Amino acid sequence: MPATPEQIPRRPATKAQAATRILLPQTPWRIRRKMVVLHTAFSIGLAVLLLVVVRPAALRVVLAGEREQCRTALAALDQFPASVRPESVGPVKLLWDEEAASIDLSESLVATLREPRGPGTVNVGTPAYAAIAAYDARRDAIVAATYRSPDGRAGVRRLYIFLGVSLLLAYAAIATILELFILPQQVYAPIRRLLLADKAVQAGDREREVIPPELMPSDELGEIMRSRNESVLKLREQERALAEALDQLEVVASDLKRKNHLLETVERNMADQDRLVSLGMMSAGLAHEMNTPLAVLKGVAEEIARAPRGGIEPARAQLMLRVVKRLETLSESLLDFARVRAPRQDEVDLSRIVREAWTLVRIDREAKEVELIDRLYLAPRVLGDPDRLLQVFVNLLRNAVDAMDGRGRIVAGCETLEKQDQTWVRVFITDTGPGIHPEVLPRLFEPFTSTRLDSQGTGLGLAVAEGIVREHGGVLLARNNPGGGAVFEVMLPAEGRKDLPRSPERGTTP
Repeated sequence: MPATPEQIPRRPATKAQAATRILLPQTPWRIRRKMVVLHTAFSIGLAVLLLVVVRPAALRVVLAGEREQCRTALAALDQFPASVRPESVGPVKLLWDEEAASIDLSESLVATLREPRGPGTVNVGTPAYAAIAAYDARRDAIVAATYRSPDGRAGVRRLYIFLGVSLLLAYAAIATILELFILPQQVYAPIRRLLLADKAVQAGDREREVIPPELMPSDELGEIMRSRNESVLKLREQERALAEALDQLEVVASDLKRKNHLLETVERNMADQDRLVSLGMMSAGLAHEMNTPLAVLKGVAEEIARAPRGGIEPARAQLMLRVVKRLETLSESLLDFARVRAPRQDEVDLSRIVREAWTLVRIDREAKEVELIDRLYLAPRVLGDPDRLLQVFVNLLRNAVDAMDGRGRIVAGCETLEKQDQTWVRVFITDTGPGIHPEVLPRLFEPFTSTRLDSQGTGLGLAVAEGIVREHGGVLLARNNPGGGAVFEVMLPAEGRKDLPRSPERGTTP
């Protein structure tokens, strides 16, 4: 016989296990109550079965014997003289004519009995007693024999009681054996093991959550236990795999964090290197650009040195003035490009900024024959440095005017885009000029990349604009319009750069 859970050696229980045992009854009383209800219902059903089936059948047997006794008494009438009407034959009572009518003999039934070919005898009476009616031709009378056997009916009652008591006692014995010996080991104990194992799972007791195979019965409950053990073991295996995956993920996350830090360091170094390279390129371009103005100044200075008292012609003086202004322009552009400072974070009205930039360009350039189509009336506000953004659009509009030689049309528009879970504002400047040469387009935003390195341009305007946009967390793009002309696109984050604080409101101190 398999051991019960109480016979399994246990270590001292923890507080959680002790609380679990207090809450969990030692016997599944709910199932036992169901069994008691079933026993009671079966007993009541058995009694009803005896009352409905056994007792009527036994009474029919007694009634048949009583009727046979009545027939025997009617046959014994031939032993009496024809003039004698006996009142009884043994225990059987005889009723004649009018008295026989008292046992519900109808006139039609009497007429039937008197017929020559009639049935001879007829069963009458009730289940409480037997009665047989017949026609006595010798006496020309209707006679009815009635008989009730008290001993037979008492025997039926005793038989009914005996059978009922015997069956109930037999069932009580069977139920007692089931409750005391079979069900506790085969049903209640396995169910209790399942409950204890489930409580162990809830309490986190890994040693008691699996039912030992030797305690599993070889029936459906055992199959349930085995299936449950497999589920628990698979769950623990998945938990271990998940824990290993999480540990590995932590290692990978630490490695990624370290590599990210290295990448950020490399990115900062590359940015510094790019700026150094840009400054080197700019220095080379600036040296090349300054050669011509310096050569002019050198020639004029040599003339003055040869004839110091001869003076200088007005045309030569105007040339020197233009050369000096050219050098000043180069110096200012150099400072704008080399300046490194974090932009402010103010609300900027892009439509106002573009209109103000156009006003400055029209003053600086002869742009009377250039038409600006303003489609920025629905432009949203962005966060940024208004002065630096103004410089961006001044350089873009000035570049468009110079590309069209002062004649043409410029379209300024705006739209909002959703990319990479972020809202972007796209401002485009389109001109009707000749477009950007394909050889120049890949290095358009490098310093001194220009086809108009004359008195009106330095080649630093687009490089300065691209740096300002990048400082705002955006990007400056350039392409040729399929219909002719160039298109410059300024992409700015609508909420500004995440790593820059907002500027203080006007009237407050930082």
